[in-house]
Amino acid sequence: QVQLVESGGGLVQAGGSLRLSCAASGSIFSISSMGWYRQAPGKQRELVARITSRGNTNYADSVKGRFAISRDNAKNTVYLQMSSLKPEDTAVYYCNALLRDSYYSDYANYWGQGTQVTVSS
Repeated sequence: QVQLVESGGGLVQAGGSLRLSCAASGSIFSISSMGWYRQAPGKQRELVARITSRGNTNYADSVKGRFAISRDNAKNTVYLQMSSLKPEDTAVYYCNALLRDSYYSDYANYWGQGTQVTVSS
């Protein structure tokens, strides 16, 4: 069984910084991409940033230049460094991993439980 456990959310003032972490554990054969999504109240879940196993990244336009995603393949962990935070960044942030849990399985999406990020003005 695969688990994604996030940490690092919290309350911060506008202009501040936070770092989110997400560690994947359990039965993992290989991980393709990992990423962060967010969902604000009344809105759909949206992509924030993703990173492939080779380190290729993509970001939502709204966070480019402010957020940085990174990954430690040896630890099956993905990070999101968030800087210059704005009130509109307030949301529940979810970790995602596209992975295989065995040699015989196909890639499937796994999600963390979410961590709240609140940016006060």
